[in-house]
Amino acid sequence: MRPIRADEKTLIHFLLQQLHLNPDDYPISELVDEYEGGKMGSISLGGDVNGYDGDLIQAEYVDSDGTPVVITLTKDNQNHLLDLDFWKVDFSKLIDYPRPDQLIFGKTAEA
Repeated sequence: MRPIRADEKTLIHFLLQQLHLNPDDYPISELVDEYEGGKMGSISLGGDVNGYDGDLIQAEYVDSDGTPVVITLTKDNQNHLLDLDFWKVDFSKLIDYPRPDQLIFGKTAEA
């Protein structure tokens, strides 16, 4: 477990706002778990891992090496945030953490 970073909180709030959801209705834990040792940027937000209840939103981002990254915010069946999941299509390490203005919605990111 480690403290959540400001850029992670900013990204989560931005994604919730894209859904017209109030970030105050989805409290973010101050401690998160990194998946894969933080290689791709995925974090567990403390929801019930056995209660996955779907994706809230998905966006794409092109990392500084030109590789597309799929970003998914998920929730559990208690309507708590579950994961902020990053999937870099070549499974390499995330180089630069995305800013909200770099996200792509509704179309495939081109490498």
